Amino acid sequence: MNLEQFSQYACERVNRYLDQSLSTYTPAKALHEAMRYSLFNGGKRVRPMLTYAVAELFSAANELTDASAAAVESIHAYSLIHDDLPAMDDDNLRRGKPTCHIQYDEATAILAGDALQTFAFELLSQPKFNQASVQLSLIQTLQSASGRHGMVTGQMIDLSNVNKAMSLQDLELMHRHKTGAIIKAAVKMGAQSVGVDDEEVYRSLDAYASAIGLAFQVQDDIIDITSDTQTLGKTQFSDEDANKPTYPKLLGLDGAKVLAKQLHDEAVAQVTPFGAKSVPLVELANYIIARNH
Repeated sequence: MNLEQFSQYACERVNRYLDQSLSTYTPAKALHEAMRYSLFNGGKRVRPMLTYAVAELFSAANELTDASAAAVESIHAYSLIHDDLPAMDDDNLRRGKPTCHIQYDEATAILAGDALQTFAFELLSQPKFNQASVQLSLIQTLQSASGRHGMVTGQMIDLSNVNKAMSLQDLELMHRHKTGAIIKAAVKMGAQSVGVDDEEVYRSLDAYASAIGLAFQVQDDIIDITSDTQTLGKTQFSDEDANKPTYPKLLGLDGAKVLAKQLHDEAVAQVTPFGAKSVPLVELANYIIARNH
């Protein structure tokens, strides 16, 4: 299965699961509309794709894999809503559409983000799975990646360094938290959902995820200055205009491209030993440094 086919399979599967799981709660109809708006606004589903691709290295993806993929995407959607808020990045466009606080209002956007965050853990904690120890492990993986030890710390480092000089080491620390932590969680949860218990396997997968997580952000910084607003689906030069530290600023554009390629090669080296089933993971790594939006 090539990347296009796998992408279609993973997107359809996680979208179906999200749609079925996010039933409307009558007293909060407007809240659910905002949650759906942000969940189903054209996202590429890279993180769920990683979850499914890793699970299927070892076994057929199961309903716990679906819940894991959906939970990761819910956390990602919540983070984007909050990231776009006036108090954060103050963006008006996301994937070519008005951001949640522009489409609705700021208070609704904040609450929709809050609700999507808790929805992720609702998905993972359902009694119907009857796999308490596995479910607890999945919850611990996601909470560590999304909370004060992961993504939220990355966002705080980001906001604290606007208009400040930042070393390459500190920039990497920020992005390993802000972007990389959820990508690493998506990968690990794919293996956890199908019962993998080999520590050597987890080390290889973690190294893969660490490399592509950082490569993803390096490429984001590159395309922020090399693409255009229509292609990006968000305002071009948004990071530069906010005077945020980026890889092209520290390394130059060519240096940032070299780093992205190095990280790509490191990632591919970690998963090729898994053989033919690693093709989606290899192609995902290829996609991450080739994309223009």
